[in-house]
Amino acid sequence: MISSLRGRVLHLEPDSVIVDVHGVGYAVAVTAQHARQLRIGDETLLHTTLIVREDSMSLFGFEQREELDVFGHLLSVSGVGPKSALGVLSSLTVDQIAGAVADEDDAPFRRVSGIGPKTAKLIVVQLAGKLLAPVRADAAAPASGALTAQLIAALTALGWNERVATETAESVMADAPAGATVPALLKLALAQLGPARKERVGG
Repeated sequence: MISSLRGRVLHLEPDSVIVDVHGVGYAVAVTAQHARQLRIGDETLLHTTLIVREDSMSLFGFEQREELDVFGHLLSVSGVGPKSALGVLSSLTVDQIAGAVADEDDAPFRRVSGIGPKTAKLIVVQLAGKLLAPVRADAAAPASGALTAQLIAALTALGWNERVATETAESVMADAPAGATVPALLKLALAQLGPARKERVGG
C-alpha cells in the first residue's frame, strides 16, 4: 500500500498531478482545490491511498490526513466510488462534510456533481457517528463564559473587587491560548494585575 508520496511536481491537470519520486513518476488524482495550489517544480507531500480494480490501479492523494480519512469513510457508503468521493471533497471541506452529517442535512451532498438524492441521504445515514463534528462558535461560547466566571470567582476570592476581577478576566480571556485551564489563566491574570493594582473588596 502506498500511503504517502513526497516528491517534485512534474505535471498538473485540473484534477490530477504527476509527482516525481526518485525518478519514478506517480499519477495521483487530487481535489480541484489542491491542484490549483500546486506548481510545477514544487516539492509536495501527498497522503495517498491506492484503489485497485480489476482493470486499473489508481492513486488518490490529499494535502491533509483528515481528508484521506474522510475519503475512506465516503468509500464505505453504498453507491459512492472513488471519483464521487473525490468530488465530495472537491466541493466541501472536511468540517462541512462532518457538520452536514451531524446535522442530518443531505442538501450539501446533493449539490455535488454525480451524487444523487438517494446517495446523498445514504452518506448522511451511513456516516452518522463516524466523523468528528466541528466545534461551532455557539458551542464554544458557553465554555469560554464558564472559564471567565471561574476566573472572576478566583480573583475575588483572592481579594480583588468584582470590577477589577471582571475587567482583568475579560482581558486575559481575549488573548488566552486554546485549552487553557483556570490555574493557567489565573497565573496570567495575577501577572497582569501586579501588586500595584490590587484593590481589596470595599477598598
